[in-house]
Amino acid sequence: MNEKKNSPKIYIIFAAITVLVILLFNSVIVPAINKARIKETNYSYFLSQVDDGNVKKVEIQQDKILFQVTKTDGTTCIYSTVRIDDDELVDRLYSKGNIDFTGSIEETNPIFDFIVAWVLPLVFMIILWNVLMRGMSRRIGGSNAMSFGKSNAKIYVKAQSGKTFADVAGQDEAKEALEEIVDFLHNPDKYAEIGADLPKGALLVGPPGTGKTLLAKAVAGEANVPFFSISGSEFVEMFVGMGAAKVRDLFQQANEKAPCIVFIDEIDTIGKKRDGQFSGNDEREQTLNQLLAEMDGFDGKKGVVILAATNRPDSLDPALLRPGRFDRRIPVELPDLQGRESILKVHAKDIKTAEGIDYNAIARATAGASGAELANIVNEAALRAVRGGRNMVIQTDLEESVEVVIAGYQRKNAVISQEEKEIIAYHEIGHALVAAKQKDSAPVHKITIIPRTSGALGYTMQVDEGEKVLLSKEEALAKITTLTGGRSAEEVIFNTCTSGASNDIEKATRIARAMVTRYGMSDDFDMVALETVTNQYLGGDTSLACSAETAAKIDTEVNHIISKAHENAKQILTENIDKLHELAKFLLERETITGEEFMEILNKETVTA
Repeated sequence: MNEKKNSPKIYIIFAAITVLVILLFNSVIVPAINKARIKETNYSYFLSQVDDGNVKKVEIQQDKILFQVTKTDGTTCIYSTVRIDDDELVDRLYSKGNIDFTGSIEETNPIFDFIVAWVLPLVFMIILWNVLMRGMSRRIGGSNAMSFGKSNAKIYVKAQSGKTFADVAGQDEAKEALEEIVDFLHNPDKYAEIGADLPKGALLVGPPGTGKTLLAKAVAGEANVPFFSISGSEFVEMFVGMGAAKVRDLFQQANEKAPCIVFIDEIDTIGKKRDGQFSGNDEREQTLNQLLAEMDGFDGKKGVVILAATNRPDSLDPALLRPGRFDRRIPVELPDLQGRESILKVHAKDIKTAEGIDYNAIARATAGASGAELANIVNEAALRAVRGGRNMVIQTDLEESVEVVIAGYQRKNAVISQEEKEIIAYHEIGHALVAAKQKDSAPVHKITIIPRTSGALGYTMQVDEGEKVLLSKEEALAKITTLTGGRSAEEVIFNTCTSGASNDIEKATRIARAMVTRYGMSDDFDMVALETVTNQYLGGDTSLACSAETAAKIDTEVNHIISKAHENAKQILTENIDKLHELAKFLLERETITGEEFMEILNKETVTA
């Protein structure tokens, strides 16, 4: 149906272009061809040929003279020369007796002229049409030249997606919300008996890499129904109306193959809010309007389910989110501790692993990681095992792969002077020592001064023993104090400061500002929201929502929090300066120490005292 609606427009446009090309060809190209058949010459050559009896026809025009010359071999040529006021010319031509100078001298062939003027340009346009149609057909995934407006959704029939809920880990709540849709597709009569309608659409919302697309494929695999998969960007076309035509075609195919699932990835590409401002190209808005109309038009009892995924739900049009279109909003958040452990085990099934792998330890070290990042960690561990000449992954491979994903590969050939190495060692021990001396700080897991490709010259890794979903004021202050521990150690030992604390300063400032503007942990502002967060799933951009005077007070309060934490860190290091020296010396010798080794030396010193 889409072809019938769109083809006449294309034909009319192309026919108009063809007519213009033919007119241009006849007004420019054909005269040029005719002109090329006539040779230019001088007037003396014309007179000499007349005297020799070679001229058979002459045409005297206002500004030139055309004459036909018959050569000795019998061939004829037409020449053109300038007209000169010559009163004796006519008598001279009459005197020859056999010269005809009445009528047109240009010999024309009607068939040849028709071919040149009409057939050639028409053939050219037909060839051009075929080339363009084949190119567009390949571009939009069609199999022929008339696939304009056809949806190029990938279709997986009868669970060819190869995914089930067993392949999805760490998203138990999302799977539970989708199981009802699967049950409806299996047993529609059970819901029809009570008069319940299947939700027309479900919107999967969450950060990148959390498994939204995987969940949609798993739903289709569990339900054993056709699965249409298309990205929102594939609706956007250079031709106005093509996006809307694709939407119509997609829903037509879905209705024909019902029950089925239609999955639109990155729906925010076409579903952004309509701002009402005039735009020269409203193709995206036309596509959105068509999507809204189609979702209202199909019957939910047929079993056509629309699943969509986005990581920018705040940018979607309200008309798209209302009940009756996307009835359910299913959060697909970053996995918790148990979820991360399950995801690691799912991906570890595909590789050879040694016995006794502690997945819980890896899960605790990867707080905030998405499912895609955890899959990458497992793959990096397998690659490291191959580089090490082993045929299976061991615990060390997984631990090192966590550091590779977080901080990059080790820079083994980096040249760092002994003086700078010493500063880095004291810097990292400063972080670890301040963290260990605070009760609200996470335990130290590893300390290293080996440079990484991310730019880090060393780092101190802290790993919580359990999963935390809340951040108390005491924990936030402990984090800031620990972050200032590196710079504090440089000041206490070397009486100077370096650029090595730049990343610590950024993190400390971010936490302190959030305490004041969003967490209500400030003494001056109490429970007042002074900052708003947008794109929470894409980095969480923030913008102040206060006056300039209040913003200045916020800066003062943030500075006060960090300065107080800085002084606290310096006090802790000064009180434990002997342990700071011993631990820094030990780290310089080993370059990398574990949290157990660190705490053993720290506790030994405490017992001796």
